Amino acid sequence: MQRGTGPDRRHPAGTGPALEEPGAARGQLDLRLGAALHPAHRGAALPLQLQCPVPDVERRRPVRSGLLLLRRVEARHRHGHRRHRPQPKIGIGALPAGFPPLAFVGSDQKTLTGSEPDLGRLVAAVLGLSPEVRNSTWENLFVGIDGGKVDVAFSNVTDTEERKKKYEFASYRQDNLAFLVRKKSTWNFDGDYETLAGKTVAVGSGTNQEKILLEWKAKLAKEGKKLTVKYFQDSPSTYLALNSGRIDASFGPNPGFAYHNRQTAGTPNATRTAGTYSGAGASLQGLIAATAKKDSGLAKPLADAINYLIEHGQYAQWLKAYDLSDEAVAKSEVNPPGLPLDNS
Repeated sequence: MQRGTGPDRRHPAGTGPALEEPGAARGQLDLRLGAALHPAHRGAALPLQLQCPVPDVERRRPVRSGLLLLRRVEARHRHGHRRHRPQPKIGIGALPAGFPPLAFVGSDQKTLTGSEPDLGRLVAAVLGLSPEVRNSTWENLFVGIDGGKVDVAFSNVTDTEERKKKYEFASYRQDNLAFLVRKKSTWNFDGDYETLAGKTVAVGSGTNQEKILLEWKAKLAKEGKKLTVKYFQDSPSTYLALNSGRIDASFGPNPGFAYHNRQTAGTPNATRTAGTYSGAGASLQGLIAATAKKDSGLAKPLADAINYLIEHGQYAQWLKAYDLSDEAVAKSEVNPPGLPLDNS
């Protein structure tokens, strides 16, 4: 995980770097991503402005896909014979406390920012749409997709074969998990689940890392060994349990833990990463993906838009702004192989 990149503060508010495409037609959409930075950024409240070119409809596949997406969103939000102005609903599962740098409420106490909602806004801009970002708990994020209250989730959702039974995916980032421990801990994870014997580990409920951890727990139980799994309401509660010694480690997304390591460095509660693991298991690189209801037809236009951002530089700038460059993908794929059903 890179250090020292963070949001770009070289530009005054409203005058951020213009990421322009040569020959871009018909104007630009001005996106103020991260309108309020996390308070940990030394109190700064400067916006990161990315100008996303709006491509010519006749020449650019993403916008043609956007028109297709527009029609599908319109159809999903009709009431009787009246057609309402389409506004795609982007779902984020960041309640109650958020998980920086991926999704959190900014220092203005109202703006939902972070890598995940900001990528959703960029993708919507490429498709010529104005999104509504909806925040919920992790569990209710999927309830929202199932019930049609959310069109697509940008919320660090891992592509898994189990989830493909209900959802379709457009990948946009590598999924790397990690074990977080106190800096003074001597324990490390080298990929062998046997090293977890006798440990107490926290994990998020309903996540793919929970699935992996519970399968390791079951394997150890068959060997007569014990792994204790704990659950907490939010990240601050987990960090408090780690600091007090009630848990030995926490198992979760690597970006959030890398961020926490930077924020606690030099403090009495300093932490470190004790090892990483692919979100798709030992044999496959995990992928984070935009998530929509299965057979909605949304994954393909979403992938087209993400690939447009990759090809024209905005994707790299977005990753750099949130210290996620190490998790870049070469291209967005529709329903790529994910965490196997048996995690083998």
